[in-house]
Parts: sequence; structure tokens; C-alpha cells
Amino acid sequence: MSEDTSNIGLGCVTFGREIDETASHELLDYAFERKITFFDTAAAYAGGASETIIGNWLASRRPDLGDLTIATKFQPPFTPQRVSQVVNESLSRLRVSSLDLLYIHQWDETADCPEFLTALDQVVSDGRVKTLGVSNYSGKQLEGALALQDQDGLKRFSVLQNNFNYAVRDIDSDYFHLCQDEKITVVTYSPLGAGFLTGKHRNGVEPGSRFDLIPGHQDVYFHKEAEEKLARLEALAKQSGHSQAHLALSWAMHQPGINTVLVGARTTAHLDQALAAKNFDSTELFMEMDS
Repeated sequence: MSEDTSNIGLGCVTFGREIDETASHELLDYAFERKITFFDTAAAYAGGASETIIGNWLASRRPDLGDLTIATKFQPPFTPQRVSQVVNESLSRLRVSSLDLLYIHQWDETADCPEFLTALDQVVSDGRVKTLGVSNYSGKQLEGALALQDQDGLKRFSVLQNNFNYAVRDIDSDYFHLCQDEKITVVTYSPLGAGFLTGKHRNGVEPGSRFDLIPGHQDVYFHKEAEEKLARLEALAKQSGHSQAHLALSWAMHQPGINTVLVGARTTAHLDQALAAKNFDSTELFMEMDS
């Protein structure tokens, strides 16, 4: 394949929740054939079904695991006793001997417990986890966690995954500088704002969409600032002749300081859309979007 897919990751939140195992495996095949090799899941996605579906794909396709990065996450409460159990459960569902990347799914005060951080260090030391990361952390929360790890000589978090798109940005310039200074790899998700930036919810939440299935997501996007961004995107889409989805995806994939953009999908057409956006780069248009 000629496309540069190096910074596209496949977000697997749809697996087992919005699409079944057969459709999920088709997506994984399609992505892998196009050199998309970063697959992101979580123990919480569809009650573990997403991990299981990926594990079944790995077992049936038997790709070289050295060519893949499989990332997963676990949620609070974060206790030393739960670390080994949660890791083993994810290993079992994914049918692998080690996790490439394990995220703390979201910050919780229990995540700053020294004993918990020591337990995380242990699963890295014993080879069950290769890399540690955090998701949905503020800059202050990440700084605090790194300080605690450094204080005790523990394995550091080295990857951040946060929501970042044209309408909602959970990483500001100061946070990007922090990540650069601390050598933190940046992964972002929801480049289309769970469909918000496509404009499909202009006349109300579309049935069966992410906002319909998880109503709590609505508060993240249905407010003045995000609506103003959507209006700007709509205007530039009409002016340029490109779709809103194409512009939003392209913008997200060409922002400095971001290593990987996760793209959620239900169909292979969604991945084609992402590939086309990756290969479209217009500095002038992106500057207009941010003016």
C-alpha cells in the first residue's frame, strides 16, 4: 500500500457494542492490510467483549505480534490487589502473553497511591506489561503521577491518550510542552467528536449513535464553544468543497505534537475516509479553520 498510515490507530470501542465479531474482524483485517497496526481497546468496552474479539482475531490470523501494538485500559478503583488480576484478565481475553500498552483509563485519587504505582511497576518488571500510559488525565494529574513514580524509582507513564479534535481539546499548548519535556508519546481519540463534527446531529441526536448509546457524551459537545466550531467547519466545508468529516479528520491528523490519532469505525468505508484524510494536507486551510 502506498498510503502513509503511520499515525493512524484503530479505536476498537465499537467492537461487541455497535458491531459484531464478524464485522469487527473484517475491520481488523482491512486495517492490518493497510498497515494500520495500533489497535486500542479497554477492559470496559462492551464488558470485555472488545478485548475478546481482538484476541480471537489474533488467534485465528496469527499475525507477527512484533508488527502490532495492542493497547488496553482498566478503570478505578485502583488498588495494588487489583493490578495483577486486571492484567491477567486482559491477557486472557486478548490471548497474548504480554500487554504492549496498559493505560489507566481515567484519573482517580486512588491512582496516586504509592502502593498502586508499585504494583504497576511490578507487572512491567515481570514482563506482563511492556509500557504504561494514562488516559483522560489533566496536565496537573500527569505531573503528579510522574513525580510519585520518580520519587520511588518506578517505571514511568510514557504515553498519554486524551480527547482532542477540532471542537474539543483536552490537551492545550502547555500540556503539549509538558509531554515534550517529559518524553510522553501523545495519542488522541475522537477526531470526529463521536460524529458531532459531521453535522449529523444538527436536528437532534441520531438514533443508534454514540451520543444515543452513551448520553453522557452529549455534555462534552453540545455547548456554545463546540457549536461555534461546528458552524465554522460547516462554512469552510461549503467554501472548500470538502466534507466536514474530511476536514475534521485531516485537521486532527496534521496537528503537531501528536503521535497517533485513533479512528473509531463500524465499516471499512470509515477507514477509507481516515486514509484519505491522512493523505490530505493543506496548511492554508487548517490555518483558516483555526482563525
